[in-house]
Amino acid sequence: MPQLNDLSRSLVALDQDSTIIAVVELSQSSWLVAGVLPGIERQPQKKLEPSAERLLGLLHRWRDEAVRAGKKITRIALAFEAGRDGFWLARWLNARGVEAHVIHPSSVAVSREHRRAKTDRLDTELLKRGFLGWLRGERGHCSMARVPTIAEEDAKRPNRERECLVGERTRIVNRMKATLARLGVRNFKPTLRKAAERLATVHTPEGTPLPRNVLAELQRDMARLGFVVSQIREIEQARQKRLEQETETGPHAMVRQVARVIGIGIETADMLVHEVLSRPMRDRKAVARYAGLTGSPDESGARRREQGLARAGNARVRRGMIQLAWRFLRFQKQSALAQWYRARTADSRLGTRKTMIVALARKLLIALWRFVTTGETLDGVILRPAG
Repeated sequence: MPQLNDLSRSLVALDQDSTIIAVVELSQSSWLVAGVLPGIERQPQKKLEPSAERLLGLLHRWRDEAVRAGKKITRIALAFEAGRDGFWLARWLNARGVEAHVIHPSSVAVSREHRRAKTDRLDTELLKRGFLGWLRGERGHCSMARVPTIAEEDAKRPNRERECLVGERTRIVNRMKATLARLGVRNFKPTLRKAAERLATVHTPEGTPLPRNVLAELQRDMARLGFVVSQIREIEQARQKRLEQETETGPHAMVRQVARVIGIGIETADMLVHEVLSRPMRDRKAVARYAGLTGSPDESGARRREQGLARAGNARVRRGMIQLAWRFLRFQKQSALAQWYRARTADSRLGTRKTMIVALARKLLIALWRFVTTGETLDGVILRPAG
């Protein structure tokens, strides 16, 4: 019986005599399109400029060619790898009657030879073989990425923009501290409210004011820091307003529900909901894999070793969940998960705590996914009052 949201194989029967199959190798300067046409012995390839209209015109031309060969075309299936161009092309083609799929690049098997030929033409042959196997319903050829709606993609932007701005704020503060440290000044904190006013009164240990050029540089950095901080505050205020105005909307309701857990703030809840919890996941294993919290064992014959995390999932979710797991141990000491962690790290062996915190992060993410999707309660977890 096929599983829900299983994108490892096609669930639609393939009639190759009535289906045009095409793959596209995308790049910034050109697109190479390769196809399999019913009734046509050759397998055409065509290099195009990056244009969705030119691609659609080529597919229609191939369809007319197959019709002239005596075939009735009822389906056009096209695939390309996920990458810089995102998912807009798949949405655009689906709206125009083309069945477009996005392939996980890491799911396509490639030769492991140290030196191997690699060209766009060879890449399209690999994609074509993998896509044909996927269309036939066979597992192991490749896996498809779920194509999100433009609204789902847009909902991720505030959290990701804030993450970039927080990183920029840290870089500015570290640069200012390094500049002052070279002059022996170590007690100045750029993040204080009146730091810009106090900057002019800072003196070096020799008792001299800051050099003119250094002072000018620091003042410009303070202006940048103030602008970045104001943008972070603007994003947070806009998000809070959306949560207050759209309390019953799906993702917003999930954010409020996750934020009820003591130890999880609005920022973490917003990231988890829009990055993973609101996605239609097949099962708990798919949730853990998407977060990049599963292992990568290396077993061959008598050799058995663990290579650590697979790191093939969402890095934002992985980093956020590991940080949340440490925080969870502090705020939810009586929960079943915290007790499970303490029982397995009681021997105090070297490295056990760091290894088990990943397992705790994985279990916690699965528990939160069940909490917001099925309403399953979190055993022993303290919740904030609803509302």
